[in-house]
Amino acid sequence: MSSGRTLIPGCATPDGTARFRDRFARFPRHFREAHGLWLSSIGLGTYLGDPTAVQDARYREAITRAIELGTNVLDSAVNYRHQRSERAIGEALAAAVCAGSVQRDEVFLATKGGFLTFDGQEPDDPSEYFQKNFVEPGIVRPDEVAAGCHVMSPAYLENQIDVSRRNLGVETIDLYYVHNPETQLSQVSRQDFYRRLKAALAQLEKAVADGKIRLYGTATWNAYRVGPDAGEAISLSEVLRIAEEVGGKDHHFRAVQLPFNLAMREALTASTQSLHDKRVPLLRAAQAHRLMVFASASLLQGQLSRGMPAELAQWFPGFETDAQRALQFVRSTPGITCALVGMSRPEHVEENLSTAGVAPLDVSGFRALLARANTA
Repeated sequence: MSSGRTLIPGCATPDGTARFRDRFARFPRHFREAHGLWLSSIGLGTYLGDPTAVQDARYREAITRAIELGTNVLDSAVNYRHQRSERAIGEALAAAVCAGSVQRDEVFLATKGGFLTFDGQEPDDPSEYFQKNFVEPGIVRPDEVAAGCHVMSPAYLENQIDVSRRNLGVETIDLYYVHNPETQLSQVSRQDFYRRLKAALAQLEKAVADGKIRLYGTATWNAYRVGPDAGEAISLSEVLRIAEEVGGKDHHFRAVQLPFNLAMREALTASTQSLHDKRVPLLRAAQAHRLMVFASASLLQGQLSRGMPAELAQWFPGFETDAQRALQFVRSTPGITCALVGMSRPEHVEENLSTAGVAPLDVSGFRALLARANTA
């Protein structure tokens, strides 16, 4: 269960994130400005790991170390490790704030909602658990559940935002994503999907107005990487049209998250989105709409951290490990705001954050690298 500690007020601010950036001036171009905020080019993710007390402690130590070494972007989801990942972030952040090593306005907290989740551990009877905790209180109607696991109704998102705020120990979440909304397309028509998404985004605009979140977006896996005729495809332009419909010209849809790494380059290379009557890659469309782009799976759940081709070392001089080289590719990609990587051990934090000591490639250097990668 989450603790009853007082929620930390405030949110990430331009002044606070600039203050954090200035403490790490030794890292060349490690921080990127986005909507006035200065965000580290490498962020800590919390997806992997068993839902155990041992893993909780490891995450708390890793999060503390990441902040010490120059990461101010922390990413989670309410369903990660049955809420335990959010709680580990909350406990580590509270301890760091109490110790004076960081201030709330220096740290950018992102989380997600949409998947049904347990509370700390899997119950003996999951169906009974969901019936008792979500259906009977009126938080979820059975007809709102897609694929047996996904809900993005206004009532459910309202509930989950409050759960995440308690888990994270903060009054305001900096960025809140609808988590893998394409899951709904496995069960409902495209027309019904966009109707449900409109209701979800309207609820998120209300959460912004209530001071519970600052910004919102969508965190996807396939939605923006697949062709427009694919079953899971989502049109970013249509999502933004809906956001403007519910929130006006000054709506708060400001970010997307999707997988991007050396092996999954579709966000850069596949023309899946429409922009001015042309098909363009997601990164180009996002840049045109001034959206932050957070790359998930930067190391592909660790698969890119070892065993890479030998020529990779020549492409990325100055690095000792494949994980560092893979991270350098992602953080050097034009249009990527932050490369997210799961880090639950201090030694992994230290290895990955040492990448920040080398400047990302400039545009010409990146293009040359991409040309070599495409012909390899």
